[in-house]
Amino acid sequence: MAKIERYQKNEKLSRIVVHNGTIYLSGLTADDKEADTTGQTRQILRKADALLNSVGADRSQLLFAQIWLKDVEDFDAMNKAWVDWLDGAEPPARATVGASFALPEILVEIQLTAAS
Repeated sequence: MAKIERYQKNEKLSRIVVHNGTIYLSGLTADDKEADTTGQTRQILRKADALLNSVGADRSQLLFAQIWLKDVEDFDAMNKAWVDWLDGAEPPARATVGASFALPEILVEIQLTAAS
């Protein structure tokens, strides 16, 4: 059986799981939840960079992204930050859906899967 590595874990979740050559990041939200959708997306993507780097990966290795938006009308605002962040890197497969969140100030959440 392939080894499962779990990082930055608590009683609820592991922020990063690495298994069989694949990196799974938990859903990420912004720390400053007063920011607009673009600002929250940028914060999340900076956090994703740090998490991927912590296990020796980067955004060029992304396989899949799941994005949840509180308001689907913010799709273009989120997409602007997303495309800027990719900065020419090959884009992963992706799904974006509307969602309600436990905290009303969360406008976007992103979960990523990458190759290690």
